[in-house]
Amino acid sequence: MNIIGISAFYHESTCCLLQDGVLVAAVPEERFTRVKFDRRAPINAFRYCLEQGGQLSPADIDCVAYYESPTKKLARQLSMGLDASVDPSFAWLDAGHAERQIRRVLGYDGPIAGFDHHLSHAASAYYFSGFDEAAVLTVDGVGEWATTTYGAGKGSSLSMLEEVTFPHSLGLLYSAITDFLGFAVLSDEYKVMGLAPYGTPRFADRVRQLVTVLPRGQFSLSQKHFDFSQQGRMFTPALAALFGVAPRVPESEIGTVHIDIARSLQVVLEEILLDKVRYLHDIAPSDNLCLAGGVALNCVANRRLHVDGPFRNLFVQPASSDSGSALGAAALAHVQLTGQRHSAERLAHVYLGPSYPASDIVSLVAATGIPALDFSGREDALVAAVVDRLAAQKVIGWFHGPMEFGPRALGARSILADPRDPTMRDRLNALVKKREGFRPFAPAILEECVADHMDIAYPSRFMNETCAVRSPLDLPAVTHVDGSARVQTVDRQTSPRFHMLLEAFREKTGCPILVNTSFNVRGEPIVCTPQDAIRCMANSQIDCLVLEDMIIDKEHIPAFLRSQAKRSAPDAIARDDATVDPRLSGSVERWRPADGALPLGVYTFV
Repeated sequence: MNIIGISAFYHESTCCLLQDGVLVAAVPEERFTRVKFDRRAPINAFRYCLEQGGQLSPADIDCVAYYESPTKKLARQLSMGLDASVDPSFAWLDAGHAERQIRRVLGYDGPIAGFDHHLSHAASAYYFSGFDEAAVLTVDGVGEWATTTYGAGKGSSLSMLEEVTFPHSLGLLYSAITDFLGFAVLSDEYKVMGLAPYGTPRFADRVRQLVTVLPRGQFSLSQKHFDFSQQGRMFTPALAALFGVAPRVPESEIGTVHIDIARSLQVVLEEILLDKVRYLHDIAPSDNLCLAGGVALNCVANRRLHVDGPFRNLFVQPASSDSGSALGAAALAHVQLTGQRHSAERLAHVYLGPSYPASDIVSLVAATGIPALDFSGREDALVAAVVDRLAAQKVIGWFHGPMEFGPRALGARSILADPRDPTMRDRLNALVKKREGFRPFAPAILEECVADHMDIAYPSRFMNETCAVRSPLDLPAVTHVDGSARVQTVDRQTSPRFHMLLEAFREKTGCPILVNTSFNVRGEPIVCTPQDAIRCMANSQIDCLVLEDMIIDKEHIPAFLRSQAKRSAPDAIARDDATVDPRLSGSVERWRPADGALPLGVYTFV
């Protein structure tokens, strides 16, 4: 059975393939188009999933599972009183847009099952957690109407117990203050999280005025301070009056007041989440908690819930934002079609994207004429050569195996460095990542060594939680200002070459840890192809590029390639159907509501 899960047409379009209950592929469209957060029809991601399934055609797909209800979403958008200036073409008024794109652009004529947005979020966590029962919390900006849901899973069943509805939203609260602080909404919320430890929570009482905690799972957002129907701004002048400071101009200096607002926001978010998690435990008693939704990418809050909350075990969907909802929709469709969950096993890894044969990369590098070292068939020698460069404080672009799914680089498309170098964090931020200097970097550590260096007693393979650094080593490049780190534990079975590299680095230096950050520069998605990696290296101060079995040192990159790499990526084409593969063309069908036979929160295209 082949089920395609799709999250698309709003933010970071994504496809996944669930084949006979096995997740064999998952990738966002942005990795192919190089347009960050590409929302268009995921034609390249769809094609990749078909290829990974064994050269499938659209006719081989048993069901496409879509992650939300366009009709319910449109009803909410209309209720907001959006002005026609939002989109002069009125495209947002078209509830049938998603279905037509799936049929016409992807060429699919079979059944489409749709599931409410937060149900897809919840399923993306519960059905991939490995728990046979769990409480489930989803928190994001807004789906159709829900912004927070409380649920419970047992076996193959997943029930939603309570929800908070728009405009009352913790995700929108965080995004609106992200906007106030001069950062990009639906993109830079993690910057606010990273900025917070530098400050003091002197504005916490004022942030508490913005959200009222109510009984049960409810809370309400102050409508005086926010206006989500505006374009380009989520808050009103009352927010500036409350904080006593004007909104920060993007790219301007970050002052103490901005840092303290960020800290205050983070403190209040954690307070509310902890209160609501305790409520969830009351109505859905369990040792296990599953988290999803964009707010679940807040790894600082996740750690607080795990340590101070009532649940013993925590699973956070690695791609907690809308991208991961494609997985949830596919899992729900599997239950709908078979009556059983697709798997009782925990998601072991997210190496679900494209990979490139080492032999093809040898040919590619030869064709470019770039001098390179070929270590084909000599993995030990390759790793030793990389370790020598790391120990010499070189910055390494590391490209190996299938690309990771989700926002974190986990040793497939990573930039690596020595965490002991006191200059490395500033160097990476300024010259390699080309981003704000306050941003922290994550450590990747041998899983068997984690207890000796980090205050965390269990594997953390997806960088979903922070913890205190307690290493006997000085690790300035990965230790945040508050003494914390967002750790990735690396095990031999799921990441054999990355584990080998860390082990060899430990043997040479006594340190089983490396800086691990995503292989991209500011404003671009994580690299996907070998060509992307070469271009990214040429456009940054990466010292050495490891492409599978090849090593390219910076001094060998030709000047003309450096010049070409400095050019910006091509602009996105606005139309969703800009690229239509003639091999994936199909008829357009109308859809009608389900006959009521499906579970609550489910609709179908037929």
